[in-house]
Amino acid sequence: MSRRVKISGKARFQNIDMGFWGIISDDGKKYRPINMPEQLKIEGADVHCVVQEVDYDVDIYMWGTAVEVVSFETPSP
Repeated sequence: MSRRVKISGKARFQNIDMGFWGIISDDGKKYRPINMPEQLKIEGADVHCVVQEVDYDVDIYMWGTAVEVVSFETPSP
């Protein structure tokens, strides 16, 4: 069963292969949203969201935990 986790951290673009967006939480954990909202795709932006771990994602990146964003707060400018 997938679990939901509330995280706070920074949005970071990972320049691996074709590139992807990730979130590095304040405690150093890495999350790789499979549905990163466009509003959060700002390098270094503060991110506050609830994510759900997924086990159906197969990728080549091997970076962080694959998650689906359930809800989020838009970063302040």
